[in-house]
Amino acid sequence: MDLIQDYEQQYAVLTAEITAQIGRLGVSPAGERTKLISDIDRQLEESQELLEQIGLEIRDVPAANRSGYTSRLNCYQAEWKRLQQEFTNAKATRPKGTAGYSAAESDEFDEIGIQEDQKRRLLDNSERLERTGNHLKDSYRVVLETEQIGTQVLQDLSDQRETIQRARGRLRETDAELGRSSRLLNSMMMRALRDKIVLISVAVALFLVLFLSIYFSVSD
Repeated sequence: MDLIQDYEQQYAVLTAEITAQIGRLGVSPAGERTKLISDIDRQLEESQELLEQIGLEIRDVPAANRSGYTSRLNCYQAEWKRLQQEFTNAKATRPKGTAGYSAAESDEFDEIGIQEDQKRRLLDNSERLERTGNHLKDSYRVVLETEQIGTQVLQDLSDQRETIQRARGRLRETDAELGRSSRLLNSMMMRALRDKIVLISVAVALFLVLFLSIYFSVSD
């Protein structure tokens, strides 16, 4: 998760720089446009690679926490597509001094339109930077919430482990008591059986004595 947060911070810084570069591209003279376009192309590729790295890291996030990271990644990807479209539009804008404009027309365009265009782009850049800051705040808040949830889960697991250990101890004690009770019952049953055998033996002996006494009395 720390690695994802690092990638998100790098992406936020990079997209802010891309936004500023695109704003400059629309008002830069032809001599600077080539370098700006090359720099923006490179930065867009780097930001796309960061998004791919974030996507790979999200695969290792537990399923319970993955949805929040996936939603943020979708927002980043949508923002990247908007930047790419704005870059395409900015490249299509004819700069100062290109074919189709005379020097006088170009100067007139600069005096009338550039200030308004710069204001609009500065406002757009400010809004994007604000959105990026909000994304970072949301990411940090989610990380804190995830950490709190993880701590609570660990505490719950510890409590459950103690409960299971106590229950296991009570089961062992109950099993020992049942063993002693079983041995006591077996002993009582054996004693009762012996007593029955003795009583039956005594009864048989008395019967034989009585029978013999009667027999000999009759014989005499």
